[in-house]
Amino acid sequence: MQVQLFVQSLLWELFTKGASTPETRPSEEAPVPSATVLQGPISEMKAMPWNWTCLLSHLLMVGMGSSTLLPRQPPPPSPKRSFVTFRGEPAEGFNHLVVDERTGHIYLGAVNRIYKLSSDLKVLVTHQTGPDEDNPKCYPPRIVQTCNEPLTTTNNVNKMLLIDYKENRLIACGSLYQGICKLLRLEDLFKLGEPFHKKEHYLSGVNESGSVFGVIVSYNNLDDKLFIATAVDGKPEYFPTISSRKLTKNSEADGMFAYVFHDEFVASMIKIPSDTFTVIPDFDIYYVYGFSSGNFVYFLTLQPEMVSPPGSTTKEQVYTSKLVRLCKEDTAFNSYVEVPIGCERSGVEYRLLQAAYLSKAGAVLARTLGVRPEDDLLFTVFSKGQKRKMKSLDESALCIFILKQINDRIKERLQSCYRGEGTLDLAWLKVKDIPCSSALLTIDDNFCGLDMNAPLGVSEMVRGIPVFTEDRDRMTSVIAYVYKNHSLAFVGTKSGKLKKVLLT
Repeated sequence: MQVQLFVQSLLWELFTKGASTPETRPSEEAPVPSATVLQGPISEMKAMPWNWTCLLSHLLMVGMGSSTLLPRQPPPPSPKRSFVTFRGEPAEGFNHLVVDERTGHIYLGAVNRIYKLSSDLKVLVTHQTGPDEDNPKCYPPRIVQTCNEPLTTTNNVNKMLLIDYKENRLIACGSLYQGICKLLRLEDLFKLGEPFHKKEHYLSGVNESGSVFGVIVSYNNLDDKLFIATAVDGKPEYFPTISSRKLTKNSEADGMFAYVFHDEFVASMIKIPSDTFTVIPDFDIYYVYGFSSGNFVYFLTLQPEMVSPPGSTTKEQVYTSKLVRLCKEDTAFNSYVEVPIGCERSGVEYRLLQAAYLSKAGAVLARTLGVRPEDDLLFTVFSKGQKRKMKSLDESALCIFILKQINDRIKERLQSCYRGEGTLDLAWLKVKDIPCSSALLTIDDNFCGLDMNAPLGVSEMVRGIPVFTEDRDRMTSVIAYVYKNHSLAFVGTKSGKLKKVLLT
C-alpha cells in the first residue's frame, strides 16, 4: 500500500505541470545535507501527451523495492522500460489525483469526468461531471435562478479532489456554477449530494486555470472541517480567500459547506479587502500546497506585491512565496499569520514556489539537520527570481524547511507584535498599515490569537536549505518519503523526467 501512497502526488503533478524582504538565514555553521541524484532515461514519458496520459511506472524499481541505496556515481544508461498506462479521452485533461490509503484505488479528477482506477490503472468506474450551459458571470448560477448573461456549453474542470475517509466519500469540486461540489460514494462514485442552493455552496469562482486547495481536519466524535483556500479572480465580495467549512455526516444536509462559525461581525474566513485592488488591480493569492501538522493548518502561496527596486522611486510588481498558518480550532481566524519563504544558493535567489510536500526527516537526514527523525520537513521546489510567475525561469532549486523553525519564527513575530512593536505588515493590508497593539499575555507554541493583531504578517523571510539545483530543466513537482531511515525525494521536471534524490 505504501507504493500507492507515495505515488499520490508525484504521478499527477508530473503531468500537469515575491517582494524583496529581510531574511532569516540558517546559521553559517549549520550542516548542509548532501544530495545524490539518480536520473534514468524515461524516453517513453517524453513521447506521451502529458495533458491526457496517466502513467504508473514500476515503482518498485524507482522507489521502495530497491534493496540498496543510490550509488554515489551516476549509473550507466538504463534500457527503455515498459509502463502501465491509462489514457483518457483526447479532448480532456487530467487535473487532480488522490489515492485511497486503505485500498490503493486511484481517483482521477479530469475535465468533465471523475475516474476510479485500480492500483494498476484499470478503469473501475467513470462519473460524468460536464459539460453544461453556464456563464462565469452568473451569480448565483443559473441552476438557482435565471441568468441574463448569454449561456454557452462549458467544460467542468476539476478544481479540487479530496477523500473524506470518515464518511467514505469523495469531494469533487469543479469550475461550473461558481465552484459547486459533488459528494460521491467511494465504492461506485454514486452521487450522495450536490449542494448548490446557498452562497456557501459556491466555493470558488476562479477561472479554469486558477488554484484551489483543500485540507480536511478530522475529529473522532464531531463533524470534520474542510479548510479551503482559493484564488478569488477579482471577486472578493463573493469568495473568501481562505475559509473553514462544515463537513456534515449527511451529504444532503442543509449545513454542508456552511462556515464553521458565522455571525454579523465574525466568520471563519479571510476576505481580501476591496481597496487592495486599487493598489494592485490583478491582486490574488495563488495556492500551491496545503497540509495539517500538530495544531495547525498550513497553505503555501504565491502573492503579488508592489516594490521599489534599489535606487528607484518607481514600483514594480513581483511575486512573493509565503506560508500561511491557521489554528485548527480557531473559528474566528484570529490566528492567521503569513511568513515569506525562499531559497538561495551561490548568490542565486530562488523565490517563486513551484511545488511542496510534507514528510518526515528520517534518522539519517535528522542527524545532519540536528532534528528528530519524526520531525516534519517541508520539501519545496522554487524557480529563480520573483517576476515571472506564468513563465518561470528554468533555473530551479530543491530546498528543505524545518517546520519547527518556521513556527519558532512565527512565535517570535507574535510576541513582538503583542508588545506593540511594528505594524501588522501584511502586503494586502498595506493600504491600512495597522499598528500592533500591546497586551500582557504569554504566547507559547500553540497560541491561537485574539481579536486583535490579526491577520498578521512576518517581514523577515525564512530561508530554506538548498540541497539540489537544476539550471536547464525546471523542476515542477516534488514528493518525499523515508525508506530504511533514509530520506528520499522524487522531483518531476518540465520535460517529463523523474529524478530520485537521496538526502544525507
